[in-house]
Amino acid sequence: MTQTDTPSTPTPNDDAHAAAATAGAADTAAAPDWQAELEALRQRNAELNDQLLRAVADAENTRRRAEEEMAKIRKFAVESFAESLLPVVDSLEAGLAVQEATLEQIRQGAQATLQQLLSALARHKVTPIAPAPGERFDPHLHQAISMVPSDQPANTIVATLQKGYWMAERVLRPALVTVAGPQ
Repeated sequence: MTQTDTPSTPTPNDDAHAAAATAGAADTAAAPDWQAELEALRQRNAELNDQLLRAVADAENTRRRAEEEMAKIRKFAVESFAESLLPVVDSLEAGLAVQEATLEQIRQGAQATLQQLLSALARHKVTPIAPAPGERFDPHLHQAISMVPSDQPANTIVATLQKGYWMAERVLRPALVTVAGPQ
């Protein structure tokens, strides 16, 4: 028998080569699955990144639109307030245009103009703070100018020197008052 005719007995080294060849074939088969999964993850990452960028841009656009809207609200709120004061200006100008007005006519015109002004302020939720004598002093609404001896209990209002005003539950100007001091 020639050397090619004899069957060879497997050696431990041949088993290792066969196992490696089998494992290599398995790795080659697993490699495309792994690469496909990696590619799918990269694609998902790109989609999520795109969604994030769109969300950030959308948030920025929403913030910008809100700022523009607030600017418009402020602008038109002042415009509305100014428009409500124009009839008061008209009344004052008409009163000043009268050359030979009597004292009573001037007084009636001033009262009518004051009512127009108070009405315009009320439409914009500006209301007076006019505490009555004997009312309890509130430092959030009143500013004490002085304390005077009085028969009234301490820390009560004796007189209002100047009305205060508030707008939509916020004090624009506190009322100036004198307060009863301790006796």
